[in-house]
Amino acid sequence: MLAFISCAKTMASRSTLQVPQMTNPRFTDEALRHALSLARYSASELGGMLRVNAKIAAENYIRYQDFCSEDNRPMPAIGAYTGAVFKRIAPKDFTPDDFLFAQEHLRITSFLYGLLRPQDGIRPYRLEGDVRLPENGGVTMFDYWKPLLTDVFIEDVKRQDGVLLNLASAEMKDLFDWKRMEREVRVITPEFRVWKGDKPATVVIYAKMCRGEMTRFFIKNRITHPEQLKSFSWEGFTFDEGRSTEHQWWFIA
Repeated sequence: MLAFISCAKTMASRSTLQVPQMTNPRFTDEALRHALSLARYSASELGGMLRVNAKIAAENYIRYQDFCSEDNRPMPAIGAYTGAVFKRIAPKDFTPDDFLFAQEHLRITSFLYGLLRPQDGIRPYRLEGDVRLPENGGVTMFDYWKPLLTDVFIEDVKRQDGVLLNLASAEMKDLFDWKRMEREVRVITPEFRVWKGDKPATVVIYAKMCRGEMTRFFIKNRITHPEQLKSFSWEGFTFDEGRSTEHQWWFIA
């Protein structure tokens, strides 16, 4: 089984996370080309492209200006992002064997780097899927990556018994030819809901935290078969057999 999660919008400037071995992203050349392209924009132009305030725009202007600096040392992807999912994964207590399993069985989406393994070294950035760069023919980052990532991702999943645990946000499907993904591999998407009145509803922050907790559970317990996921529980979230289908598994608190 292979799991995948979304990148986070927020990143550390530096990471103290120690991994057994820093590896190179598969699409390093593409990421560098994108970063150099983005470095040509002013802070205000970046702010408009990324739909962020002036402070965040200035921060990312500096990031792209310094992208190739020798002082800008790569960080392992699993320790570089600081969003809710990654906080719950909490890789600082991972053993070498945890990192080894994660490297083989976990992928992280990235609008700059395409698709990452946990120990791939990356630099701080911010990018959105709907950004259009002239060097890419004016298509969105979603459409740029789709033909590059689909075959690679399908091959990765097939090497891990052909089962994909989809713990990414819904928009990340657009980085791939998702219809092909669903035809060629088995996709399982957990849904995390809480009771509100008499109906189970999605609470975004809980969903993100659960995705992180399930990723940690997946890694720490060396999950290789879908049925093993049904024993996942956290803060009252447990598997609901009655509401679940073959491809959509519900966990309700």
